[in-house]
Amino acid sequence: MSVNVNRSVLDQFYRYKMPRIIAKVEGKGNGIKTVIVNMTDVAKSLNRPPTYPTKFFGCELGAQTQFDAKNDRFIVNGSHEANKLQDMLDGFIRKFVLCPECDNPETDLHINAKKQTIGNSCKACGYRGMLDTRHKLCTFILRNPPEDTGSAKKKEKKSKKKDKENSSSDGEAANHNDIDAPDAVDRDDDDEDWAEETTEEAQQRRMEEISTHAKNLTLSEDLEKPLEERVNLFYNFVKQKKEDGAVDFSDKEILAEAERLDVKDTAPLILTELLMDENIRDQIKKYKRHFLRFTHNNKKAQKYLLGGFECLVKLHQSQLLPRVPLVLKDLYDADLLEEDVILAWAEKVSKKYVSKELAKEIHAKAAPFVKWLKEAEEESEGSGADEEEDEDNVEVMTYHSFYIGV
Repeated sequence: MSVNVNRSVLDQFYRYKMPRIIAKVEGKGNGIKTVIVNMTDVAKSLNRPPTYPTKFFGCELGAQTQFDAKNDRFIVNGSHEANKLQDMLDGFIRKFVLCPECDNPETDLHINAKKQTIGNSCKACGYRGMLDTRHKLCTFILRNPPEDTGSAKKKEKKSKKKDKENSSSDGEAANHNDIDAPDAVDRDDDDEDWAEETTEEAQQRRMEEISTHAKNLTLSEDLEKPLEERVNLFYNFVKQKKEDGAVDFSDKEILAEAERLDVKDTAPLILTELLMDENIRDQIKKYKRHFLRFTHNNKKAQKYLLGGFECLVKLHQSQLLPRVPLVLKDLYDADLLEEDVILAWAEKVSKKYVSKELAKEIHAKAAPFVKWLKEAEEESEGSGADEEEDEDNVEVMTYHSFYIGV
């Protein structure tokens, strides 16, 4: 799945796309590491060497990095989720890819080894300037100029120069500097396309595109607001969908709005408040798709979902407190909560969402399910041919134990 290079731009027809980061955790203990499986493709979309964003991750995370270009392996030490790296990549793109004038990613970096400076030029608007070299990655860039990224273009230019030299007696084309002629041609082509269509329909379409662009600029200003304000904006968005009766089929729109406001992790807390009540067990089934868009492979979002559940118990204490273990099992069976997240939550009573007293009660009620979770894990590790039968027995016994407090 591809995303916009500049993720603050919400236009689905935005021409600059990149693949989502795919991360694979390998090893155990001190040898654990994260392999960015498609870093070459991601970097190609940004017109940067794959070593640059990989090293950027290392700088931001304080982790060592490894490059094996021949085998297409770009590694960051430690265990890191793809979503976290994707968000971190936005920082790299803002600092080292997007043009500071037009926000387009059609930029090239130019290294001056003597002056130890990094120049930046944009083929879209003609901007030329210097990068702020205070970031740690700049030291790496200065030592490893981006020669490889333009090798294909250089070969293409060399072949074109040879053709021109063969067809020209004075060989003047061979004296041109490193100005990318094909890019200039691309821009002219775009202008010709714009000028070609002069019909009323084409003019109307262009006006709509301009309006959409203006709207996107306004929406992107929301990202500059504090987290609390952005959460409130998301809350009002979902609330309006609910009041309009459109929330059931708006899971993709809700996800897009959360990503736009950069509140994807906290979104399950809001969704729990707006979409769930004392009938949470039925609502888990109804809105499973909505929550999965946020909690899948996102442990931070799962923690906020647990926080939202605690808030619900506070609001509907008499109905939900006795059902805590059953609701947790429903959330677990629906793949909205992962085992390690639940076990980590059970280890510590927190008063972040409810009072300390109520939090203790919730944890006490959850104890049978937590115990079952630990035992089920142990049994699955040591079970043989009767694994499925044993699992069914555990589930039936646990179901009854939730009520009788065994």
